[in-house]
Amino acid sequence: MKLLNVSGSPHVHSDESTKKIMWRVNLALVPMLLVATAFFGLNALLISAVSVATCVLVQWLIEKYVMKTPSTVCDGSAVVTGLLLAFNVPATADMIWLVAIGALVAMGIGKMSFGGLGKNPFNPALVGRVFMLISFPVQMTTWPTVGKWFPMTTDTVTGATPLGVIKEGLTHEGATIQSVIEANNLPSLWDIFLGHMGGSQGEISAIAILIGAIYLLCRKIITWHIPVSFIGTAFIFSGILWLVNPDVYMDPVMTILTGGIMLGACFMATDMVTSPMSKSGQLIFGFGCGMLTIIIRNWGSYPEGVSFAILLMNAVTPLLNRWCKPRRFAN
Repeated sequence: MKLLNVSGSPHVHSDESTKKIMWRVNLALVPMLLVATAFFGLNALLISAVSVATCVLVQWLIEKYVMKTPSTVCDGSAVVTGLLLAFNVPATADMIWLVAIGALVAMGIGKMSFGGLGKNPFNPALVGRVFMLISFPVQMTTWPTVGKWFPMTTDTVTGATPLGVIKEGLTHEGATIQSVIEANNLPSLWDIFLGHMGGSQGEISAIAILIGAIYLLCRKIITWHIPVSFIGTAFIFSGILWLVNPDVYMDPVMTILTGGIMLGACFMATDMVTSPMSKSGQLIFGFGCGMLTIIIRNWGSYPEGVSFAILLMNAVTPLLNRWCKPRRFAN
C-alpha cells in the first residue's frame, strides 16, 4: 500500500528553480549589453566580461575555501551581479580593471559575507557600485560620449551625462534648465529614449530596458508593483516640482528617461532577495525608492540618486515584511 506524504505548507508544485530564474534574468539583460556594445564598442564587452568573471571567481573561491560548501556558481546569480555591476559603470578604458575591484566588493562583502544567495540584505551590485563611486569618483564620473552605431573601438571621447550637465549648469547664477539644455546641445527625448546620451552602459537605452523588463513580467519573474510604483512616484513627484518651477526642475519625462531610474526600477529594486515579499510592501518599497531618488537628485550633491535610494530601502525591507504581512486564513 502506498502511503501519503504529509508535509507542511505551502503545497505548491512547480518546475521553477533558482537556476532557471537567474538565467532568465541574464537573458533579459542581453538587450542592454547589445545596445551598450553598439554605442560604446569593445569597452562594454570587456568591462562586462571582467565583472562577470570576477564575480564568478570570487564566489567560487569563497564557497570552496572559506565556507567549504558545494559551489553554486552555475545557478547564474553571480553572472547577474556581474552584469548589473558592469551596467552601472561608465564604458571607459579605465573601468576595465577597476570594475574587478567593485566585483570583489560586491560578491565578497555585499553577498558572500552574509552567507550567499538569499541571505544578503543589500543588492550586491549596488554595494559594489557605491563603493566604486566613493573610492574612484573621477573614473566613475568620466563618461564616454555616444557616437555612431558600432564604433567597435576602445578609444572614447569623454563627456558628461544630461543629469550632470544640468546639475552643473544650474549652479551658475541666472541659469535655467532650458538655457543649460540649449547651451550644451543636449539630446532630444527621442534620442535619450533610444540611447544617444552619456551615462552608465546599461542605463542609456530605455527601449532596451523595457524589452528585458517585459520579458521578466511575461515569465512572472518580477511583478509590476515595484517598477510601476518606483517610476510612477518619481514621475509624479518630479512633475509637481516642474509645475512649481520649470526653470529649476526637470520635466518628469526627461527625469524618468535620464539616469538610472529605468534600470534601477526594473532590474535592481525588483531583486527578490532584497525587496519585500508582499504586494503592499513592494508598493511602499517602490514609493520610497522614487521619492528618495528625486530628493537626492534635486537637493543632494550627486546628480543621480538611484543607487543610494535602493540601498536605503533595502535596509527597510525587513520592517516592510514584518508590517505588510499577508492575510491569515486560519488561527
